[in-house]
Amino acid sequence: MKKIIPPVLFVICIVIMVGLWLVFPIMQFLTFPISLVGILPFIAGLGIAKRGSDIFKKTGTNIETFDDPNILVTDGLYRISRNPMYLGFLVALLGVAIMLGNFSSILVVIGFFVITDRWYIRFEEVAMAKTFGEQYAEYKAKTRRWL
Repeated sequence: MKKIIPPVLFVICIVIMVGLWLVFPIMQFLTFPISLVGILPFIAGLGIAKRGSDIFKKTGTNIETFDDPNILVTDGLYRISRNPMYLGFLVALLGVAIMLGNFSSILVVIGFFVITDRWYIRFEEVAMAKTFGEQYAEYKAKTRRWL
């Protein structure tokens, strides 16, 4: 799992969602054209993820999940969520699930959330605590993991 970085997992999830929609669509809950409302969270989610990434680039910190952190970013979207990039990916995947309009897609969104929350974020939190100590503990105490 260490070789699959979050943006790659995001794309893999979209491919799985479309594949399940084509092959094994469980319980269709939205149909075209109503399902097009999913475009809004998809675009918003990508925007949130991009903005989170841009903040990292602007501050010059490491964006790679499995590399050591070098700057603790707490400004912008990071005042609201400790993980706006993951949050953005999750919202975008929810948008795809709405566009596809079936329950099997929702299962993939839940899978992405669990993998991200239990694997990527936990890994990063350990690294952040080790690198930034009390400063990270204070940030963690006042800023939620997701929202």
